[in-house]
Amino acid sequence: MGNLIKVLGKDLENCPHFFLDFENAQPTEAETAVWNQVSAVLEEAHGILAELQSYNGAGQEIREAIQNPGDLQLQEKAWNAVCPLVAKLKRFYEFSLRLENALRSLLEALTSPPYAPMQHLEREQALAKQFAEILHFTLSFDELKMTNPAIQNDFSYYRRTISRNRLNNQQLEAENEVNNEMANRMSLFYAEATPMLKTLSNATTKFVSENKTLPIEDTTDCLSTMACVCRVMLETPEYRCRFTNTDTMLFCMRVMVGVIILYDHVHPVGAFAKTSKIDCSLYVHILISCVFLSSCPLPPSVLPSSPLHLLLSRYTTRHLNDDSTSKQIRALLQ
Repeated sequence: MGNLIKVLGKDLENCPHFFLDFENAQPTEAETAVWNQVSAVLEEAHGILAELQSYNGAGQEIREAIQNPGDLQLQEKAWNAVCPLVAKLKRFYEFSLRLENALRSLLEALTSPPYAPMQHLEREQALAKQFAEILHFTLSFDELKMTNPAIQNDFSYYRRTISRNRLNNQQLEAENEVNNEMANRMSLFYAEATPMLKTLSNATTKFVSENKTLPIEDTTDCLSTMACVCRVMLETPEYRCRFTNTDTMLFCMRVMVGVIILYDHVHPVGAFAKTSKIDCSLYVHILISCVFLSSCPLPPSVLPSSPLHLLLSRYTTRHLNDDSTSKQIRALLQ
């Protein structure tokens, strides 16, 4: 363990050293326009997570309706239970579209010339904080979605009922809110294991492809620099002690995981290749040490529900099994 800490400390010298104020960063005049736009979206994020966390589904009603296909009362009961849930799922999907636009605005601001990514993150901390909040929300949303099979079960039942009624030349009132086109798009969204991450990944890839004069490195460097800054703050006692809220430690770890995941999805060779600007073996060790070692203690109340190195392996699937990924990384994430 002593050798590991020595290696981490040596490598830390190559990282940018500045404190990114995730707790109190306020927008400068230059940041205000973008900050206001993104803030309007992020204000909804807590409510979205609360709704998703309390999402119980209509499993009982659906089972009773399927087991008793001739009982019209049970069919109606199941339909009335599912419709408000589908309306809620539609709100989640529509929020993902607004989140996509917010991310694009942040990427434009944090990668624009003449400043390098590190300069942007240090100068425009309020926007960097919002970028981190989007990543934190994304991981939180997807973790809740992955553990709730009722979401896809409810939506599948809704679509089957709509299709059956169309065959019988019947149109239900709920179709006016979720028409066939919207249902198809929602179906693709919820078919993803991590729909919000997929949305951010697609948005970032689209941003890179549409801005052909902007080198892809400007975008990926923004992500790798954010990961590095989070790492420095977690590993540097004088930075850690500036956190006034213990939850900020967990926030910082989640953001670090989030940018590594996004980097892996966006960069042509991913985050795990030996040539990557992110040394994932060190980052995984840091995540483990932050959770389990007394050198960076966390109270039990803020420990993640599952170790974050496991979250990393759960979310990142694009390049993890590539030939360019070292055996050491694969072993750490098994």
